[in-house]
Amino acid sequence: MAVAEDNKTTIKGGEFLIKETSASQVFIPEEFTEEQKMIADTCRDFLGKEIWPRLDEIDQAKSTELISGLMDKAGELGLLGTAVPEEYGGFGMNFNTSMLVAEATGAGNSFSVALSAHTGIGTLPILYYGDENQKTKYLPKLASGEWKAAYCLTEPDSGSDANSGKTKAVLTGDGKYYAITGQKMWITNGGFADIFIVFAKIEENGKSDKNLTAFIIEKSFGGITMNEPEHKMGIKGSDTRQIFFNDCLVPIENMLSERENGFKIAVNILNIGRIKLSAAALGGAKLVAKQAINYANERKQFGTTIANFGAIKHKLAEIAVGMFATESAAYRVGQNIDDLIAAFQEKGMPDSQSKLKALEELAIECAIMKVHGSEVLDFVVDEGVQIYGGMGFSADAPMDRAYRDSRINRIFEGTNEINRLLIVDMLLKRTMKGQLDLMGPATAVGKEILSIPDFNTDEDETLFAAEKKVIKNLKKSVLMIAGAAVQKFMMKLSEEQEIIMNVADMIIQIYAAESVLLRVEKRTNLLGVDANALHKDIAVIYLHRAVEKVNNAGKAAITSFAESDELRVMLMGLKRFTKIEPVNLKDARRRVADELIRKNEYVF
Repeated sequence: MAVAEDNKTTIKGGEFLIKETSASQVFIPEEFTEEQKMIADTCRDFLGKEIWPRLDEIDQAKSTELISGLMDKAGELGLLGTAVPEEYGGFGMNFNTSMLVAEATGAGNSFSVALSAHTGIGTLPILYYGDENQKTKYLPKLASGEWKAAYCLTEPDSGSDANSGKTKAVLTGDGKYYAITGQKMWITNGGFADIFIVFAKIEENGKSDKNLTAFIIEKSFGGITMNEPEHKMGIKGSDTRQIFFNDCLVPIENMLSERENGFKIAVNILNIGRIKLSAAALGGAKLVAKQAINYANERKQFGTTIANFGAIKHKLAEIAVGMFATESAAYRVGQNIDDLIAAFQEKGMPDSQSKLKALEELAIECAIMKVHGSEVLDFVVDEGVQIYGGMGFSADAPMDRAYRDSRINRIFEGTNEINRLLIVDMLLKRTMKGQLDLMGPATAVGKEILSIPDFNTDEDETLFAAEKKVIKNLKKSVLMIAGAAVQKFMMKLSEEQEIIMNVADMIIQIYAAESVLLRVEKRTNLLGVDANALHKDIAVIYLHRAVEKVNNAGKAAITSFAESDELRVMLMGLKRFTKIEPVNLKDARRRVADELIRKNEYVF
């Protein structure tokens, strides 16, 4: 797909806060090609044939043979090699296509966790950081499914603080091996993996390195034991174990990348996992939404189907609006990643380095989408339970598994709290390094709130002009609060986690609302106003929701540190920047819900 040239060359992570994006610059899901749609259909057909009829069997499996066998079948269809280049036995799909695959397979409950762990954190470290010998040896077997992969980072005393891990690697006397000893926990696919990506600190003369180093360990190397599978709240069919390495001898050529580069590998692979998780969560949410809509159309109370009740219509519309926002923003990020990869490649940067550089640049947006996607899924499954009513609480109905399985996503790939802190931390660090100019616009906003408001009522008749003005003002509210907080706390801002998370919530809502608006604008330009009436309803509903959430988070932040005149001025500024013309949202939601009910599925 052709993308505006300036989008390829000027996009920077976090830049959306200070730079207006045009609809022509974003990719929208409606632009996927027929070939890409066929790939997604293949994934859904596989779930329908192999996974959904066996969900109970998968959750109750007493051995690893079932999931491992299903992974073999996925490998035969090519679902394990979508991101692996053709020269290593894969399909070499671009990033946004691999996002579409993540969405389509994301409705597979426990199986989707096993699949994503193998194709993502299990395979990508070798793809992006391996030398040619490592890629040639491992990637073809991982792409085919002959070998399964697991990722061993977390330890009992190192979760979010991953670099504090205690697993050690000691060079043997002959200099040919590293003897690795340590304990890893929450290892997905641990029970049947052939390959482990393991992070350890190299120790010499009793002194450990400051940073982790990554290793590729084959199960056949020996010195590996494991506990029985963990008993978990959800994703019960995902094989999750503690793994113990006891003087496991790893050839020195199996060090992945350079010594002490392990933490960087972990961080960059997590960036990929975060944006892919948002797509997978979307896939799970779409299935739950379809089930909830079907049930609302079937269940009768008081002489009519519950789909006819306003309270149910409100719920159906709200879950649709949330999913539409996640979808709009996730594929916007995915295409930005593809565009940056292409731009770096045009400058002569090697393929793997281009991909890593693009993902590192858009790490802020990856964190935003991880939070948004996982929390939308949780909202959808919670409302799904409520729509089912008493049956929603029954283990014989689909909401039981969906509700339990969704919860892990707010913990996977860094907790949502950690990701909220990272969003603001990365923005401020890039500002301090001169990579992003936030302080200039923040200073301008500070002056604006002390000036007389612009009461110009001349109407701009361009498409979505009023809504774009709202988005622009929401961005000003973030700049105002973040700028004031930085001035107030300086280097101690990191200790004010509540304020940081308030600011992050504002940023997340703004990015999603802008993405929805840009998608609907582009759709309208392509298909016309009449074909997008309901999509405009969705954009308006989400924008009002975002304004409310930004206002609430902004008040919480301001009242946490501002006092006296500063407090009054900032609250006045927040009120000005979160102003939006009221509309009849009830009728807008009913129009959206009526279309879902009429089609008996999610149709947007």
